[in-house]
Amino acid sequence: MSTYMGKRIGVIMGGPSSERDVSLNSGRGILAALEAKGYEAVAIDWKGGSDDLGAHLRREKIDAAWIALHGTYGEDGCVQGLLECYQVPYTGSGVLASALAMDKVATRRIFDQESIESPRWRRFHGPADVARIGFPLVVKPSSEGSSVGVSIVKDQSTLQAALDAAKKCHGIVLLEEYIKGREINVGILDDEALGEVEIRPATEFYDYEAKYLRNDTQYLVPAPITDSERRVLHDLAVRAHKALGCAGATRVDLILAEGGRAVCLEINTLPGMTDHSLLPKIAAHRGMDYATLVERVLDSARLHA
Repeated sequence: MSTYMGKRIGVIMGGPSSERDVSLNSGRGILAALEAKGYEAVAIDWKGGSDDLGAHLRREKIDAAWIALHGTYGEDGCVQGLLECYQVPYTGSGVLASALAMDKVATRRIFDQESIESPRWRRFHGPADVARIGFPLVVKPSSEGSSVGVSIVKDQSTLQAALDAAKKCHGIVLLEEYIKGREINVGILDDEALGEVEIRPATEFYDYEAKYLRNDTQYLVPAPITDSERRVLHDLAVRAHKALGCAGATRVDLILAEGGRAVCLEINTLPGMTDHSLLPKIAAHRGMDYATLVERVLDSARLHA
């Protein structure tokens, strides 16, 4: 029996980030799954700003939190820190790992130190940084999720528009080498690779529209790759997950380029749990239905401080 059966579980969803709608969809699914499994679960729709999350926690008197937030304030360690202060165990990674994974520059620095291959990158200060990476390149904000503010820039003509889009988002602007290849996501659960999915978007890359709004994105589970490629990708994903000190369920985004080169792009410490989301698709292939995945993640809830 789960540690948290008979306990009051708060599903924290919504939040003030650009991914609020996605979070609400994730949260509703998680809430329904917990109720179907027999848990006492309550929705906490946090709106950010003057909506005091601490007041929600005091009023609901929850014993554990299933964090279904995405993006800024939810995925970056802020809410995790509040839950630590309230001594409420929570799902996912702790404060530091969450903050590191949300900040793509911090993530890349750790990847470089741990010899985890990722695209060549630079913080954007001016034209010299663009010249060092060269076209085509990727422009992205350092602290957003769901590919918000990300652009592939093929030449000088579209560079400024991409920089402007990234500057509107959270964090500094990051430039990185564009690596053409197959988009592979590996699901991690409790420090082990659960499986992988190859994403074949109808759009140029797996952007917000392809993730949540379109129905013509292909998801291949398992990915049609060789056993050797699978071992390389799973090993790289687990190493990345552990390098940042992540916990519970994460999803690691990678590129498998021609010649078998595998590079790690980023780690999602609170993967989406909508009907479009990748972690549930990966789990389903392993024979784990959505409600069981939700329960497994709940079982990992703890304090990290």
